[in-house]
Amino acid sequence: MDFPKEIFISGTDTDIGKTVISSMLVAGLNAGYWKPVQAGRDPITDREFVQNVTGLPDNHFYKESYDLAEPMSPHAAAEIDGVQIRLDAFTIPKYSQQNLVIEGAGGLIVPLNDREYVIDLMAQLNTPTLLVAKSGLGTLNHTLLSLEALRNREIEVLGVVMVGDEHSSNFEAIQHYGNISRLIHVPVLNELNKKNLINQFKKTFSQ
Repeated sequence: MDFPKEIFISGTDTDIGKTVISSMLVAGLNAGYWKPVQAGRDPITDREFVQNVTGLPDNHFYKESYDLAEPMSPHAAAEIDGVQIRLDAFTIPKYSQQNLVIEGAGGLIVPLNDREYVIDLMAQLNTPTLLVAKSGLGTLNHTLLSLEALRNREIEVLGVVMVGDEHSSNFEAIQHYGNISRLIHVPVLNELNKKNLINQFKKTFSQ
C-alpha cells in the first residue's frame, strides 16, 4: 500500500481502535504523530500512549492544538475548560519524518464547537483518510454512514480498517455497498509493543 505523506485516521465511533491503528502506522512507517484535539488525559493522552507503545523519540510527536482535560466530546470538554475550538487554529505541524499520522477525536460527526464537526476539520486539512471500524455486529450502519459523509465532503478515503474477529459477511457488505476496494482486517493485538506493531503492519499493509 502506498501511503500519502499525511494520513488522517478517523473512526466510526469512539474506542473503535483508532489509536492502535495510528500506533501501527507510526511504528511501521517510522512516522510522526499528531492529534489535533485531545479530550481527556487520564491516565495518559493518546500521544503519550502512541509514544509508549512505539518506543519512538520525542521528535516524532507533535503538540496538540487543543489539549482538554475531560474525556468528553470536544465541544463539551472545551466548554468546561473555558476555551472555544476554532478551525483557524489548526495548522499541520512542520514534521521531519517522511509521513505524518493524524488521529481524529471520536467519530466524524462529533462537534468541535456550536457549528462545526471533526469532519469539517478533516475537510480543511485535506488529507486522505483511513476509516477504522469494528468488524462485528452493528458495523454496517456506522461504516456506510461514515463513508457517505466522507464522500459528501469530498474527502479521499484510502480504505476501511476493520478491527476484531473476521466476519466475512460484514466484510463483503461494506466492500459492496460502501464501494470500497481496499478493505483491511486487523485482529485485536494481545500485546502492544513496537515489535508486534511492526509485524502486524507488515502483514496488513505491505501486501
